[in-house]
Amino acid sequence: MADSLRIAVVGAGAIGSFYGGKLAVGGRDVHFLVRGGFDRIKRSGIRIRGRRENFHIADAQVYQTPREIGPCDLVLITLKATNNDAMLELIPPLLHRRTILLTLQNGLGNEEFLAQHFGAERVMGGLCFICLNRISPGLIEHLDHGHLNLGELVGVAKERTHNLARQFSQCGVECRVVENLMEEHWHKLVWNIPFNGLTVAAGGITTANILRSHSLRSEAIALMNEVVVGAKSCGYSLPMDVVVEQIKRTETMGAYKPSTLLDFEAGRALEIEAIWGEPLRRAQANGATMPRLEELYQRLKTLDARRE
Repeated sequence: MADSLRIAVVGAGAIGSFYGGKLAVGGRDVHFLVRGGFDRIKRSGIRIRGRRENFHIADAQVYQTPREIGPCDLVLITLKATNNDAMLELIPPLLHRRTILLTLQNGLGNEEFLAQHFGAERVMGGLCFICLNRISPGLIEHLDHGHLNLGELVGVAKERTHNLARQFSQCGVECRVVENLMEEHWHKLVWNIPFNGLTVAAGGITTANILRSHSLRSEAIALMNEVVVGAKSCGYSLPMDVVVEQIKRTETMGAYKPSTLLDFEAGRALEIEAIWGEPLRRAQANGATMPRLEELYQRLKTLDARRE
């Protein structure tokens, strides 16, 4: 995997703009597929601003159709899971025989969707531990964190996994390889399920509001513990200190609005099935009881349905 890697970013929102932007600033050949705000990004480029770093890709290579980009070596998928069906048209023009599909999407089931339609041998998954907000097309606010975990859908890490991690590292992204991608997904769900969910279900509040409220903080911790149980039922033993670790991490974020809350406020569809529904179904299928998650899942579905 050479530095001349040709890369397509499908989804130029916060995640795609940040990680694609880091690769572009690092000298990689990055092509952004933009479905909204194309004219603005074409005119002004992509700008990342934050406490830790600021950078601007003034001449970002942006396109409105995948056919304009053509076949690439790596396709970085950062669409919301609610838009997975769109990939059936967006991905094929970007493929050649050895194209890697790396999804950075939240929740469970995204890698399997890609494997079903484009072949499991192509698919890798990445987990982003980062706080980003998309202020407007091409303008991304970087609030905290930023590391990336990469793994293979099928089997343990391969040479290509380590090579790709090296590409990200050389471009200034803290990146490590994981041997069990699904276990890492469950690890991330320990945070995503309570904090993405409660910020919406509790009336549009920040993570700081949750931590300051005794009842909401207790609810978040109870949900975290359920996710640990759910993961174990599926064969994944998470670290004993995972809940404490995630609470400490959240305390450093300040008044953060997770992506689900931003989607809710903007009237966009929520990734309910990927983040709450699919983990619940998998855990229940393996005998786990998760009443708090089931209640939160139903509350979020009701809130989402009321806007339709």
